[in-house]
Order: sequence, then structure tokens, then C-alpha cells
Amino acid sequence: MKGLLLCWSMKLREYKVNPALIVIDVQNGFVSKGGSYDLLKMDTSNYRAVIPTIRKLIEACRSSGVPIFYTQAVRESSGIDLLTKTHKILPRSREERIKKRPICVRGSWDAEIVDEIKPLQSDHVVLKRRDSAFHDTEIAVWLRSLSVNTIIFCGIDTSICVETSLRDAFNLGYDVVLISDATASSNEKHYESTLENVKGYYGLVMDLPEFNSHLNSSISNSTNTRKRI
Repeated sequence: MKGLLLCWSMKLREYKVNPALIVIDVQNGFVSKGGSYDLLKMDTSNYRAVIPTIRKLIEACRSSGVPIFYTQAVRESSGIDLLTKTHKILPRSREERIKKRPICVRGSWDAEIVDEIKPLQSDHVVLKRRDSAFHDTEIAVWLRSLSVNTIIFCGIDTSICVETSLRDAFNLGYDVVLISDATASSNEKHYESTLENVKGYYGLVMDLPEFNSHLNSSISNSTNTRKRI
């Protein structure tokens, strides 16, 4: 896809939608060996395990003309945008991580999206400084320019930045879909809770094989329609 084109429509279950894919925070600092979370002795194996599925999802969307957005959670090296600057009350685990190590500083290897799913020039990268992809970012303007009405979510962490972004998208009027095997949490209970929340209150949850079946069906129907014309 070159330039800002109107996004491609597809049939998703019984719904006709204009989708975009958002890949949340698949960055070296959170995922990779030698990244900040790894150096803090946090278990990042669940995050790494879903990267191949995320890559397949990206490839399927890219080949079908579905716009792709990546988010990068970044911090300034000065620390001016740290949560500890604005909050007196923080969970201890989050406060300790902030104090122990600068995570995903803007411009660092730590903040880069992992090599396996690097954005292409035709993709769109959103820098964010809080959990939500919609908090003080330009993404809403970009989505409107592409006539997007439905957002496909994947990435990490399921119960934190993915769910926060998904809830914000819903409350801004977008339909939302979570790809269950293209997202991961460090806590299995939290992961399952997010899936139940989305199913019960926000939108659709499906795995990659189901999503691809809808995508392929839509491509086939579109091809047949063009042939008849």
C-alpha cells in the first residue's frame, strides 16, 4: 500500500468492516534477550512465543491491503515523562521497575520494534508514553484519514497496554477485535480475564486461523465480484 489510501473492506463474521491492524509494543525492551525486562530478570518467554503468530497476522493484513499501525512505548532520557513524575500512588512492582532501569528510552535499541516484525515504509508507527495507543497520540487522526471503523488488536501485554488501548478504541466509537493467539501476558490469569472482558463487553475475540478464513473469504468474494463486472 502506497500513500494514504482508503482502507480495504472485509467481512468479519456477519459484519462488513473497514479494518486496521494495531501491533502493540512488541519492542526489544519488553521482549528480547538483553532488553530491559530480561535484564530485570522478568520472564518474557510468553511474549517471545507469540511473535511468529504476530508476524503471520501482519503478513496476512499487509498482503490484503489492511493498514498496519505499530505502537512504541517510549520514555525520554531525561525522565520527564515517567509515571513517578505524575503519580504519588503506584503499584510497587511498577514503581520499582521505573526506579531500577530506564526502559525503552526514545532512540535506543531497547525501544525499537523487534527485528522479526519490523515496520515497512508503508506502515505507520505511533509513539506513546502511556498505556493507551490513543492517549495524546496522532493515531485517531490517522485512522480517520483512512476511513477505518474497526481495529484488529495484537501485541503485548494483553492485560495492560493491549486491553487499555482496546477499551479506549471502543469508547471512541471503533469496533474492536482481539486476536487471541497473537497477544500475550506475563500472567495467564490476567490474559484469560482480558479475553473474557472483550467477549463480554467490547467486541470479538478470535484466533489467527479464524481471522485468516474471513480474510480469504473476503478476498475470494471480492475477486468474484470483479470478474462479474
